[in-house]
Amino acid sequence: MNLLYQTVRNHAQMPEYAHDGDAGMDLRIMEDVTLKPNERKTVGTGLAFAIPDGCVGLVFPRSGLASKTGVTLSNCVGVIDATYRGEVGATLHNISDEEVHLEAGTRVCQMVIVRFEHCEPVRTVRLDDTERGAGGFGSTGTK
Repeated sequence: MNLLYQTVRNHAQMPEYAHDGDAGMDLRIMEDVTLKPNERKTVGTGLAFAIPDGCVGLVFPRSGLASKTGVTLSNCVGVIDATYRGEVGATLHNISDEEVHLEAGTRVCQMVIVRFEHCEPVRTVRLDDTERGAGGFGSTGTK
C-alpha cells in the first residue's frame, strides 16, 4: 500500500522507517524547540498525508526520546483520520525536571498506519456474558 504525503514547509524530511520490518515511520520536527519542565508545545512536522480510506494514522511517542530526555507526546497517541489533509503536528510534553532542547530534524514521534472497521453503535438492554465479565482494572491478576 502506498502512503501519499506532501511537504507543506521547506526542508521537511520524508517520513521513514528506521529498520526493515518496523511498524512505525519516524516523523521529525521542523524547528528547534526548548521545553521547560512540565511544559508542552506543538511543533510541526512539515508533512501532510492522504491516509488511505479504511485506515487511520496513529502517532506514537518515540520511546528512546522519552527515556533519554523525558519528552513524550502529551496525548499519548494522536489520530490522523483519512479525511485530514493539514500539517501533522506533535504536541511535545517535557515530563522531566530539567529543561530540554530539541533541534530541528529530531525524530520525535512515529506513525503507524492501521486498518479499522467502522462499526454502527446499536443499543441493547443486555450484553453477552464472558469469562471476565465486568471485572475492571487488575481483574486479570498481576502475573
